Parts: sequence; C-alpha cells; structure tokens
Amino acid sequence: MTVMLSKNEIKGIKALGQKKFRDERGVFVVEGEKLVEEALRSGWKVEAVYRIEDIGEEVMARISGLTHPSPALAIVRQPAPESFAMSPDELVLALDGVRDPGNLGTIVRIADWFGIKKILASEDTVELFNPKVVQATMGAIFRVKVHYVDLAECLRCRGLIPIYGTFLEGDDIYRAPLTRGGILVMGSEAHGVSPEVATTVTQKLFIPPFPPGAQTSESLNVAVATAIAVSEFRRR
Repeated sequence: MTVMLSKNEIKGIKALGQKKFRDERGVFVVEGEKLVEEALRSGWKVEAVYRIEDIGEEVMARISGLTHPSPALAIVRQPAPESFAMSPDELVLALDGVRDPGNLGTIVRIADWFGIKKILASEDTVELFNPKVVQATMGAIFRVKVHYVDLAECLRCRGLIPIYGTFLEGDDIYRAPLTRGGILVMGSEAHGVSPEVATTVTQKLFIPPFPPGAQTSESLNVAVATAIAVSEFRRR
C-alpha cells in the first residue's frame, strides 16, 4: 500500500538540505539502506523512515537530495551537544577549518576505522549534518563524536597532553617520537593549520614524499594525510 505524503511534508523534508532548516528543527537526513540501518541501530532518535516501496519512486525522487534516489531515507534527531573531555592515553583528532564536506565525512570514517571516538572541530569547519558529510561517513557519524569548539582556546586548556600538528616544516612522522595519546591537528585544505592554532602545537610533524627530496605534488589531500598520520600513531 502506497503511503501518501502531502506537499507540505515533501517540502519540509526537502528543506532539510539547507542548514537553516536543520538547525531550526534539530534533525538531519540520512539516505541509503546501509545508512538508514546504521541509524536505526545507533540509539539515536529516528523520527521517520521512508522506503521507496511505501511512497513510490516519484515521491522518493522529490524528497531525495541525491542524483539517483536511494531505496530508503530517514529523518534523524541531532544529538544534544556534549562537553569535551579526554583521557591522557586517548588519541583525538582536531580539525582546523576543514571546509570540504567529502573530506570531513571521510575523516570521520577514518577515525571510526582507527578507533578514534572524538574529533574536535573549529567553528569554521563544515557542518557535520551537511548531507554530503553524512553520506561520506558511511555510518561512522553514529559512532564518532564531533565537538565544535573555539579550537585554539580548547587546545590551550589541554595542560600536559601533547598536541601534534602536520606542517611542511615539521619532523619526519616516521622518525619522530610519538605518544600513545594526544591530539593530532589537521589543517584546512587551502591554508593548513591556522597561526593561532599553530601556537598550541607542541610537536610539528611532516609526512615526507618518497623518495626523499623528489619533486612531487604540492601537498596531500587532508583526508589522505589524516589516514597516513593516524595509521602511524596506531602502528607505534
């Protein structure tokens, strides 16, 4: 039996593609069978689930934000913000001005893969509930907490916890001493780590090209660099 959605319901779901309406209603959209199932298992409040066999292809195409609508779409309640805390032996990522939704989503997925449960994000980092970010996380959004903070101020309050950052003038990450826990700062795609945040970094790291001194690309994509750096921390 086909479920009928009113024009206002369709308009309301479609509006969630904009941050303004996500913020007003405190919800976000999840699309795709896998992501919807992840949402239902997560313990987050799922307010509605729409399946193509129930509402029909035409309506799903109207409410979907994807080029090719998926078989399932859910409206999920955003969790209440939590204060940030960490243990000395915990590895945490900090993102300074990461603007690309695909990069943020991929970094959340990388964190999930490597057992990192918390990410600090500067206030100018792209919004976690942006549909492109949500899609790129592939479900990791439900397992990794992202805290939006005044990043420089937050890092200045970390006491004796080591703060690492990736820089072109840093120490070779494969030779530098690394601790089990700490905060790893990754900078924006265009400008790297900002000067204010850089003052909080206690050790600068560099991912060298191979072979050393070879003429290569100017820099690595921030998500790729994050994966390489986190992998080296875990390898130790």
